[in-house]
Amino acid sequence: MRFASLFAFAALASFAAATHSHPASAGAIQFGPMDDAPKAKPAQKKKAPAPEEMATPVAPPAETPSAEPTQPAATATAVQAPPTQQAPATATRVSTKGLPPPPAPRNCKTTWTYESWLRDFKREAAAEGISQRVIDRTLAGMTPDQSVISRDRRQGFFAQSFLDFSAKLATPNRVTNGRAQIKRNQAAFDRATKEFGVHPAVITGFWALESDFGAGMGKLPIMRSLVTLAYDCRRGPMFRDELKAALRIIERGDMTPQTMIGSWAGEIGQTQFLPTRYLEHAIDYDGDGRPDLFASPTDIIGTTANYMSHLGWRPNEPWIEEVRVPSNLQWDQSDLTIKHPRSKWAAWGVTKSDGSALETDDMPASLLLPMGRFGPAFLAFPNFEVYLQWNQSLNYAVTAAYLATRIDGAPAMLRGREGIPVLSIEEAKELQRLLTARGFDVGEIDGLIGLKSRQAIKEMQIRLKLPADAYPTPELLSALRRGS
Repeated sequence: MRFASLFAFAALASFAAATHSHPASAGAIQFGPMDDAPKAKPAQKKKAPAPEEMATPVAPPAETPSAEPTQPAATATAVQAPPTQQAPATATRVSTKGLPPPPAPRNCKTTWTYESWLRDFKREAAAEGISQRVIDRTLAGMTPDQSVISRDRRQGFFAQSFLDFSAKLATPNRVTNGRAQIKRNQAAFDRATKEFGVHPAVITGFWALESDFGAGMGKLPIMRSLVTLAYDCRRGPMFRDELKAALRIIERGDMTPQTMIGSWAGEIGQTQFLPTRYLEHAIDYDGDGRPDLFASPTDIIGTTANYMSHLGWRPNEPWIEEVRVPSNLQWDQSDLTIKHPRSKWAAWGVTKSDGSALETDDMPASLLLPMGRFGPAFLAFPNFEVYLQWNQSLNYAVTAAYLATRIDGAPAMLRGREGIPVLSIEEAKELQRLLTARGFDVGEIDGLIGLKSRQAIKEMQIRLKLPADAYPTPELLSALRRGS
């Protein structure tokens, strides 16, 4: 579940920004999904060796670092000590279950040495009861991987527009394969639906985006990725905990360092669980004695449903629905923090995507306009909050939710007006700078329009008497350039 909001959604991060490479992981940082569909098939499930059978890990081959990401114009921040974990300032407005601590700026500088960091980490892990033998054997000879740091800094995948992002990820092939997986594993899905209340299409939507059903889990040593991210200044506090959780997984015998192969972000298995989520929610659903998220479809289905239930999934309720909106709608109501009964949206002229009437019930729903008032429109129901805890990127969350509706039989979405303008990265940075100069807190000036930027955009649109749909338009940028 990897870890860029078009709207003011407290405690949830950006629509087009930062992480989930592979989109999110079960930890809600924006990493990112595979943007193609590998054809390799997952390996058959094998029993992991007991901890005493572990060999001393072999140092992984050197990798060519990815190109360094473009840094924000501001001077790089030198972080003097690993940042302290703390909850987002606005966390009281939504559930923060599953959300990580906020990262340091992308241009932070790691000022401590790896050797001193590793020494302190080993001492801390041992003090928390992790076996010294496991610590020493697992971390022996481990070195940071600069390519992992580069990927974490860059994560430009989320800077795409929603239409581009969803077109690459919610593909007809994934719809077909998702339906086939449900049919192939019907018994496991039926059991998970009964026990956890999670719809099969919802599970397969995540499964498809995270790894294409096992074909794209990644090929990097998970432990080295975790060490790298725990050492680095940007997400050190979060990944320090993830690294300790991974050591505990090895200690209890579920995996060995050699079998922990996956994504650059340190995620485990076909639905990409961070180690802490694995420890808390992985279950042995096929009854063979241990959870296996790499090769057991039954364990993958049960574990994913278990985690979603923990995040607050509400059985027998929808998650998202595409709609049509009238041209005279009150655009400032299109905000994830604003919920109205479905009956009110219907009274305001919102219809189903085929033009038929909405249900006139009390189901609370928010209106999502990922591309502004001229693009696709969705009603998001309470279950959609689970998507945003899975991955903080609204691009990812809406795409995953939409893909699940497609797997469940919904038609392809309406793309809205042709040629909806999209700001370039440099234009987005300029917009952020102009908003900052007017007293708004947009967060990091990085060209990635996230939560704070969206809120500032909406407030500025209201001031200028523009349609307040929180979408960054050339019209708004031009008005700010003129000093309006």
